Amino acid sequence: MLGTQFELGTENQTPYQIHSRREILQLLEGIARQHQMVTLSIRDGAEVMLTNLVKVDESRDLVYLDAPQDPAVLHKILTSSEIGVETALDRIKIMFSVPHVRECEFAGAPALCTSIPPVLIRLQRREYFRVNTPSDKKLYCEIPLPQGVQQFALADISCGGIAMMDERRLLAAHVGDQFDNCRINLGDAGVLLITLQIRNSMDVALLNGKNTRRVGCRFINQPPGMLTIVQRYIMQLERERNARMSGLF
Repeated sequence: MLGTQFELGTENQTPYQIHSRREILQLLEGIARQHQMVTLSIRDGAEVMLTNLVKVDESRDLVYLDAPQDPAVLHKILTSSEIGVETALDRIKIMFSVPHVRECEFAGAPALCTSIPPVLIRLQRREYFRVNTPSDKKLYCEIPLPQGVQQFALADISCGGIAMMDERRLLAAHVGDQFDNCRINLGDAGVLLITLQIRNSMDVALLNGKNTRRVGCRFINQPPGMLTIVQRYIMQLERERNARMSGLF
């Protein structure tokens, strides 16, 4: 049964649930192949951790995840029940829950493993798609603060907003707070000069044991041409991803 952390408000979950074993395997293998970040949610969503899904082994009915380096984080995961897993594949949110995870090895290194879920949710909303920004080409949002202009690494971006990592807790992160004159350089796609409004924030634990804060923001008063710049950047990411999958680079 899916955990409460995956409630979709007043919506019926049934249309979004995938029960086909073959389809579930295809989705999980796609997540592993694209090296997508995965969020583990424990204690009814009170704590979240970031990791990677690294392998799906159908013959052993196992999903392998990177193990955290910090013993305290590892202990929390191993002693938790009904763990929520959330990620994305091709701009579509994927969610499932597992009763528990255990320690194991993968490719000679410590790992976590759990059973392949019998059901998962594939949630394609009508609102803006968010795409993860590449880890090898970090993007930053520059925000003017009283102590000067500060940089925040982007986690994802859509035509409606961004999520960024506030490792130093520089933002008060109150829902509704706005920041003017923010700047995001999207490389060849262009530069965004926008106003951001905080919509949500959460503390997350990384595999190395460090804690950080993820802040979700909405674009406010979008200037002309901004939507085109974001769409151009997302299309560029898609082309690069498709080229990697085709072995072109």
